[in-house]
Amino acid sequence: MYLVILQRLLLEAVLDIFYFPLWWYTGGVKHALFWCFNLFKDGNRTLAPGLWFRNIFVPMYGQYDWQGRIISFFIRLANVIGRMMALGFWFGICITLFAVWFIFPVIIIYGLISSFMKI
Repeated sequence: MYLVILQRLLLEAVLDIFYFPLWWYTGGVKHALFWCFNLFKDGNRTLAPGLWFRNIFVPMYGQYDWQGRIISFFIRLANVIGRMMALGFWFGICITLFAVWFIFPVIIIYGLISSFMKI
């Protein structure tokens, strides 16, 4: 009985080793893409440049005189620009993480092969 279980475990382990690259570049890519997309959405929700842009002409702190409106406009404009730049940087990080997902197995295999060849 134990021999059958051991054979089954070894067979499953070997099959998992061969199935891993197929999963990594099909279902794993889909999972990584959704994860990166949700990470970007979280960054957009945190930075909220659209919210700042929608309220760009609303005076801050109830200052409805012309000086308050001008100051509020330029402060909010600077905020929108800064938040859009930060969101662009965050998008670059998300794209980089997704690219690392593709490259990671190749780097691991290259490292294993090069370490075994340097005997």
